[in-house]
Amino acid sequence: MKKQTAGRKNLGDLAPKFAELNDDVLFGEVWSREDKLSLRDRSLITVTALMTKGIFDNSLKSHLVNAKNNGVTKEEMIEVITHLAFYAGWPNAWAVFPLVREVYAEESLNNGDSLFGKGSLNEAYAKYFKGNSYLKMLTTEGVKVANVTFEPSCRNNWHIHHKGGQILLCTDGIGWYQEEGKKAQKLKPGDVVYIAPEIKHWHGASKDHWFTHLAIEIPAEGSSNEWLEEVKDEEYSKLD
Repeated sequence: MKKQTAGRKNLGDLAPKFAELNDDVLFGEVWSREDKLSLRDRSLITVTALMTKGIFDNSLKSHLVNAKNNGVTKEEMIEVITHLAFYAGWPNAWAVFPLVREVYAEESLNNGDSLFGKGSLNEAYAKYFKGNSYLKMLTTEGVKVANVTFEPSCRNNWHIHHKGGQILLCTDGIGWYQEEGKKAQKLKPGDVVYIAPEIKHWHGASKDHWFTHLAIEIPAEGSSNEWLEEVKDEEYSKLD
């Protein structure tokens, strides 16, 4: 295990002996005994102990990160917490799951995997996107619903939906939406964006995260999309 310095960094000036014991004994001597238990097993035991004690602060989050780095998959962690819920308390499981979602978010989208799957490379509309995007049509009859995934930094051109409009349901990752003349809006899972007809806008991923949304076309007679210029790099780079 990588040498631990968190104690000295955070408490070295206040409680130097505690910091020393934390870094050298707990995370040094105890955690280093891989001949007895693997780092993976120690991570799971520690998460179990913290959840049982009802500790849901940065300590638990850091040990979830350790578990992830030590080879515990998201699916395994979810199963462990589900099992623990019957012994450590149902509310405790509810409290841990949001941290699991946060810690494993990057892993779940490190190749664009999302709730409905990534789909295929969006070749038909590639000329209207900067970077790679992926398209999976969920419905093509009645109301059209498309699952669109953007790799980090990918975004579409400015465009306008004539007559029909569109609704975006954000499902995974972190992205951006902007209407002409307005400040860009950061998007995260659970956000909903209504795009009125005739509004010039763009949307896409943040610089460091994949992003996925469902695009729901609002039916209207004679509806169409008008694709316009690219979002300028200098403007996009300012978003944070």
